[in-house]
Amino acid sequence: MSLTDELVQVAAEFAEVEGQDKLRLLLEYADELPELPDFLAKEAMEPVPECQSPLFLHVDADDREHVRLYFTAPVEAPTTRGFASIWAAGLDGKSADVILAIPDDYATTLGLAELISPLRLRGMSAMLTRIKRRLRTV
Repeated sequence: MSLTDELVQVAAEFAEVEGQDKLRLLLEYADELPELPDFLAKEAMEPVPECQSPLFLHVDADDREHVRLYFTAPVEAPTTRGFASIWAAGLDGKSADVILAIPDDYATTLGLAELISPLRLRGMSAMLTRIKRRLRTV
């Protein structure tokens, strides 16, 4: 499995807690989702309709060695924000090759399947799929 140090750390944090504490940890990540920079209008972002809540992302791969990822989701969608924040923490600034090597099933390593609906977990995987798709086209 090829993961960034940050994603290994995230998985370790989730492995250390049980049950509802996993959800609390996800909510902590939701609070850490970076704000969009002023230059990026929401209209320029790609929707991720697989997410149950509105989520938009932007992949800036002009520099394939330092890919920038931007996400936005409403505050009322903490699960979706938490997933986006995990991707931002684990992948933003990494090279395209590193991101493309991330396993598609990373979301399952967090141990949330018993706490969150499969549709919500699919949203996290869909974010990664869209990021990778964008990287393959540049």
